[in-house]
Order: sequence, then C-alpha cells, then structure tokens
Amino acid sequence: MDSLNSLIDGFGTALTPMNLLWAAIGVLLGTAIGVLPGIGPAMAVALLLPVTYGLDPTGAFIMFAGIYYGAMFGGSTTSILLNTPGESAAVVAAIEGNPMAKSGRGAQALAAAAIGHFAGGMIGTILLVVLAPTVASLAIGIGAPDYFAIMVLAFIAVTSVLGASRIRGIASLLIGLTIGLVGLDQMTGQQRLTFGSLQLADGVDVVIVAVGLFAIGEALWVAAHLRRSTGKPIPVGRPWLGRTDLKRTWKPWLRGPVIGFPFGAIPAGGAEIPTFLSYVTEKRLSKHRDQFGKGAIEGVAGPEAAASASAAGTLVSMLTLGLPTTAVAAVMLAAFQQYGIQPGPLLFEREPELVWGLIASLFVGMVLLLALNLPLAPVWAKLLRIPRPYLYAGILFFAAVGAYAVGGESLDLVILLVIGLIGFGMRRYGLPVLPAVIGVILGPAAEQQLRRALQISDGSVTGLVNTPFSVTVYAIVVLIVAWPLIGRLIGRVRGGRNAVEESRTVSGG
Repeated sequence: MDSLNSLIDGFGTALTPMNLLWAAIGVLLGTAIGVLPGIGPAMAVALLLPVTYGLDPTGAFIMFAGIYYGAMFGGSTTSILLNTPGESAAVVAAIEGNPMAKSGRGAQALAAAAIGHFAGGMIGTILLVVLAPTVASLAIGIGAPDYFAIMVLAFIAVTSVLGASRIRGIASLLIGLTIGLVGLDQMTGQQRLTFGSLQLADGVDVVIVAVGLFAIGEALWVAAHLRRSTGKPIPVGRPWLGRTDLKRTWKPWLRGPVIGFPFGAIPAGGAEIPTFLSYVTEKRLSKHRDQFGKGAIEGVAGPEAAASASAAGTLVSMLTLGLPTTAVAAVMLAAFQQYGIQPGPLLFEREPELVWGLIASLFVGMVLLLALNLPLAPVWAKLLRIPRPYLYAGILFFAAVGAYAVGGESLDLVILLVIGLIGFGMRRYGLPVLPAVIGVILGPAAEQQLRRALQISDGSVTGLVNTPFSVTVYAIVVLIVAWPLIGRLIGRVRGGRNAVEESRTVSGG
C-alpha cells in the first residue's frame, strides 16, 4: 500500500504540464533516434546530458526515461522496414519483421511490435513499482564487502556477455578503469595520471567520457565507412491487427516480460539476451513453426515485449543499488551524479518526489508512445532519408558544444577528442563500449568500497568474504567465469559416451 500511495503522489508530479511536456519531448526524440540506424538511446542521453544542466532534475530524468523507452519503440521500425536495427535490442525483430514487411504485412509487424512494447513496458513498470522499494529496503543492510562483490559481479558479467570474446571485454573494462583513475586519490590526495595538469586533478568528467565513447567514436566510425546511398523505406499502411493476429500475439506479449524483466535487473548485457531467448521460446511453443524465418508474427511480438520489460528491470538495479546494467543506465547514473544525487538504497527516502515521479512518468510515456507509434509509423520511416553526413556532422557539433559546457575549458574538447579516438579504436578492434563506460563510473566506487572493507578488517583479505551475501555473489562470479570450461567438459564427456556407444554398436553388429 505504501508503494501504491507513493505512486499516486508520483502521478501528481508526472502529470504537471511541464513534466508532461518533458515526457512528450523525450518519447518523440527517443522514437526518432531509435529509427535512425546507429544512433542508440545511450548516445542520445549522453548528448543531452550537458543540455539539461539548467533543468529541474525530475523533468530531466522524465525526459531521459522517455528517450530510453522511445528508442526501444523506434528501433523496431527500421528492423522491420529495412532489416537495419536502429539499436541492438531490435536486432531480433528483423528476423521475422522484415520478411513480414516484404510480403506486404509491414503494418501488422509494426503494430505487433508497438503493442508488444506497450505490454512489456507496462508489466515491467508494475514489477518495478512492486519490487524496487523491497530491493531498496533489503539493500540498506548491505555493507562495503557486499557492494564490492556486486561491482565485481557487474564487471565480470558485462565483460563475459558482451563482445566477440572475454579478452576484448576485459580489455574494454581496463580502459574504463584506467580513465576512472585519473585525478586525486580520494583518501590520500595523491595525483594519479594527471601528467602535472591541475585541470585533471578532479578527474575526467563522466559526461565527457560518455559523449566521447558513444557519440564521437560512433561518428568517426561511420565517417570511416560512409556510404552515400540511403535505404528506401518500404511503404507502410495503417498498422492494424486482425483477429487471427491477435490470437497469435497475446500470449507472446505476456511471456516476453517474464523473460525480459529479470535479465534487465542483472548485469547481463541489457535486452539482447532476453530478446533472443524470447524468440527461441516463441519458436518452440508456436503452432506455426513452419512460418518462422518467413514472417511469423510471434517472433516480433514476444522479443519486443521482452525488450521493454528489460528496460524496466534495468531501472530496478540502477535506482536501488546504483548499479548500471546497460549503456543507457550507465549514462543515466552519470546524470544522477551530475545533479549530486547518488542512486542506491536511500534514494527512495531522500528523493521520493524524483523517484516516484520518474516511475509514474513511465506509465504516461507508454501511453504516449503507443499513441505516437501506431499512426506515425510511415512518418518515422521517412526519417531514414536524412543523409548520414549531415546527421553525424550535427552529432559532432552538439557533442563538442555539450563537452565545452561541462566545465568551460578548452582542455575538455581535447579530452573529448582523445576519448572519441579511443572509442573509434575500440570499434575498429571489436571492443564493446559498455564495459569501458561501466569501468569509468563504477571503478572509483569499487575502489572506495574495497578500501573500506579492508580498513574494517584491518587489512585482512578475509574481510571481503565475511558475509553470506558476498560469498554467494563470488560463487556466482566463479560460475560465470568457469561456465565455458564446464560447457566444454560436458561436451567432451558426451562425445566420449557417444563414441563408446557407437563402438559397442559396431562390435555388436
């Protein structure tokens, strides 16, 4: 009941004219950004961070959340119409959505995706309302060893799940941790990696790192591989689902959030894994398996519902533990720090108006997004005709202006360019960007919690594993690290058994 009362108060905050305007701007921007290939929600939020300095924190976060959910909606439009995912969570939607579009059922695919996002977002946000205060109350009892264990889990999980290999994920994490070391040591005052520059004594601003790695790195990468031709959108009719389509989609809409929400709440790489698992689940459960690969509507409805629910799950970890599990959450955590607010167990007590206003705005945003995406799908498709040189020139301009606005120092622009070049190099060699961003944000906090735990235990390493919670988390870390080896051993044992059985069969014959 306390959560329900708080949510009602949150609606009072979210439904003020100004906050409604920010929600509408957020969902419009997010949908447009999701439609444009290569510009994900993380880049959008990173670019807008410096612009929102003068805004009220509640309005800023309502807009950021609108961008996050809007990009999820918009990303499926290009997946379905052009077989070009607007962002990573929409990759699976292309598998069935594009064949549907080519066969003249693009309108139905877009409708299944839009309603799937609406259902997944609503169910996920309801779970957020129910679970977040409970998780926050439990997290109050978590000590320094436990927090350090959680951060180690985040580091290991995000480097293991993302990228072409674990080594590349770890390399990306090390880049982020190194950038996070720049500045004065908080406990001793010793300068680290400042190269004698007083301007670097405060460290590299997280906003500049996020903008550099996402926006500058992506713009340079696209410029290096620029193609003048732009895709031609497939004409879209009025999105509408018939009775047969509804019969085939309502169960996937409900199953998707069950898969998506838990994966969003744990450090497992965001919506990519749950969308794929949802697709595999729908393929196994469908009565129309022969249509998969040729345009099965279940393969669009389930994964898209899972994607939106995972976004709500991401907010649980970010708001209650201060733990970002996706790139967008990492950038939003930087936004909280920009306003001097620290997400964590006490956030619900210290900033109830902000938190519950943000959660209530998610419900409002979902309704706005459904109203926008069903009738305006043909309009979004036309955004694909913007020439990429103009698009990325604008991104570079806003990135430079935003970075300069952070501190008003010309050195910030130099740092932005250097980090942008690092981001370009990471893309060139297949290093995922998310571990680096999480390393920059969580690295200093992990170091602080490690030192606190060691101080409490008088320098004894056993102080890191002296609670049941920390032992459990480290056991999960060991399982994640050892899982590929376990999988190989199981494969060899099975292979050996099969070989023995075959030899027995041959000798018996």
